[in-house]
Amino acid sequence: MIPWVHLDTSAIPGETASLRLMRRGDEFAIVVDSIELMNSRRSGSERALATLTCARLRDRPRPRMLIGGLGMGFTLRAALAELGPGAKVEVAELIPAVAAWARGPLAHLFAGSLDDPRVALHETDVHHLIATSPGAYDAILLDVDNGPEGLVQQTNDRLYDVAGLGRAHRALRPGGVLAVWSESPDRKFKSRLQRGGFAVEEHKVRSAGSGGRHVVWIGERTDGTAPRPGAPPQRSPR
Repeated sequence: MIPWVHLDTSAIPGETASLRLMRRGDEFAIVVDSIELMNSRRSGSERALATLTCARLRDRPRPRMLIGGLGMGFTLRAALAELGPGAKVEVAELIPAVAAWARGPLAHLFAGSLDDPRVALHETDVHHLIATSPGAYDAILLDVDNGPEGLVQQTNDRLYDVAGLGRAHRALRPGGVLAVWSESPDRKFKSRLQRGGFAVEEHKVRSAGSGGRHVVWIGERTDGTAPRPGAPPQRSPR
């Protein structure tokens, strides 16, 4: 069997663990400690995150999309294939090395997508863009960490808690979409989405071939405002 080769290591801001870029033949993986976060041969659910979202944007000729997490570029490439020339896609990536890998050893996976005139890459925390951009986006796609149950950074939890979902709700335009990738189901998170002012669909998508299934939640912003943290759940009128 072809052995894995360690190509590069990057620190994770605020954490003791580090990211490692690995290669085995034409297969690439990004791992933290001994846990594989992503693999170039398993991209089905990352692409579905984009295609399921874009299907809800077809009536918007100039949609503005925010993708949290650059990864190996599968979500970005899938989104660009679906969106028209008037679209704007912003990508937030916190770890500079991941952006460097995208233009270096992983450039063939990105296939020039970062040079698409519709794309703007921000080396920043997606939380910052969400919190400072009220009513700015038609769609927000989050493929950050391992999903709502954080693995890489504890601070990522602020994207998925009640307050974080409220910020995402406010950053979306009416009828906008919040799409979230997760390695596994999470009933509590789905419930938080619903309480946070989103009509939710849950999709279980294979990562590749006969491999395991990941989860993509599609939350459409409903009318009204998201509840504040600590507020009692809203009840439907009888």
